[in-house]
Amino acid sequence: MRIATYNVEWFANLFNDAGALMDDDRWSGRRDVTREDQIAALGVVFKLLDADAVMVIEAPDGHARRDGVAALENFAAHFGLRARKVVMGFVNETQQEISLLHDPDAMTARHDPLGDQTGKQGARDAPRFDSVFRIDLDTDAAPDLIRWSKPPLEVAIETSGGTALRMIGVHAKSKAPHGARNKAEVMRISIENRRKQLAQCIWLRQRVEGHLQAGEPLIVLGDFNDGPGLDEYEKLFGRSGVEIVLGENGATGLFDPHARMALSRRLVATPTTARFKLPPDGRYLQALLDYIMVSPDLERRAPVWTIWHPFDHPACYGNALLRDALLTASDHFPVTIDIDL
Repeated sequence: MRIATYNVEWFANLFNDAGALMDDDRWSGRRDVTREDQIAALGVVFKLLDADAVMVIEAPDGHARRDGVAALENFAAHFGLRARKVVMGFVNETQQEISLLHDPDAMTARHDPLGDQTGKQGARDAPRFDSVFRIDLDTDAAPDLIRWSKPPLEVAIETSGGTALRMIGVHAKSKAPHGARNKAEVMRISIENRRKQLAQCIWLRQRVEGHLQAGEPLIVLGDFNDGPGLDEYEKLFGRSGVEIVLGENGATGLFDPHARMALSRRLVATPTTARFKLPPDGRYLQALLDYIMVSPDLERRAPVWTIWHPFDHPACYGNALLRDALLTASDHFPVTIDIDL
């Protein structure tokens, strides 16, 4: 069985409010890419992925006036994908949902959020992801109240082979200093965003520990906007959010081989899953942001991880159609695991 995570940049811009594809020559949300070109590229990528389940990060939004479930299911029908049914979690206000696109013949899947709902004062013990987490992140003795702008998607799954497992789709807080007007603001906003990102990961780790203690097979996957050694602000806090979620100080850990490679810091080159143009000269920055973490029982099933990077993976580079599609479709590349479930 193949499980994937894929952050699709501005997927929402490719659909109208009813969820129909807008397959035309107008600009998409991607720089210098039309909607028809991005749609065609995404069709190639999803078709060749041929995954049983894809955790779509930045999925089309859904609310009273927008149907994000219909959008993804229409996309799947348009390209004849096996993964054609959608589970969406708590709707947010960012136009970037987290949705699971899956093959109903391979598995049943339902949104199954855990934890208690809270009021404005929040709770310290893994509240529901659409609620408020109370944690003291500094030395002022006052609790910080943390919310997810994109609440993680918790899915209960049973495969056609009879395996029950849990899946949590994640899009953690971006650390980019959006809105900063000078160097002082860049530092202040960057540190504030990192504190929020770490708090979200502590919250998520609490939920992970509950599943591990219950002996439940677990996959945590998505875009963490973070990773070991990714920026200089990590030194102020001593760890990355990814390390927190994986497990620290002898705690039962999750496993992702790319995270382990980055943590070892013994390699000249670290695996990367995203590629961004940076101002002012348009040079590219590459980063490891997307992960598929599995519980120890699933790791023992010997899954195989793949980053579908158009330049780093020989099969992706050798297929010109796929290589070009990956570059056109998004600024992130899919990550997959193949595992016997």
